[in-house]
Amino acid sequence: MGETEFVIEPGRQDIVMIRHFAAPREAVFRAVVDPELVPRWWGPRHLATRVEHLDARPGGHWRYVNIDAEGREYAFRGFYHDVVAPERYVRTWQYEGTPEDVALETVTLTEADGGTRYVAQSVHRSVEARDALVRADAARGGGESMDRLAELLSTLH
Repeated sequence: MGETEFVIEPGRQDIVMIRHFAAPREAVFRAVVDPELVPRWWGPRHLATRVEHLDARPGGHWRYVNIDAEGREYAFRGFYHDVVAPERYVRTWQYEGTPEDVALETVTLTEADGGTRYVAQSVHRSVEARDALVRADAARGGGESMDRLAELLSTLH
């Protein structure tokens, strides 16, 4: 299984997450915009994910809820700004627990080495907002999501 690379440079507002998947770009794109598939990979392993809404088109919105073992819920939401299947999407990303921090996420999928290179860049409102996510160990959750996505993709083709 591949590794997820994170680029988190001091003083910048963005986090870049990079992963190579041994799957066609079309399959990766389908897995990231299909409301039936997203709960199978999105979020850390110890949380369940419920997709309440996912309309992957410009102007469409999304809302996912992570649920822990005690039933506590953690909701995320945003709006799609651009969707070019199977190449990329641009959407806002917001944890409802910190509504003041809205990030702009661009996910780009390119064909590479017989598979797909996935690059997600999240640009946060401020360096402080980005650093708060880093301190909350968001990279661990993102890495687990990427591992789970790789596992799912191995079953789709």
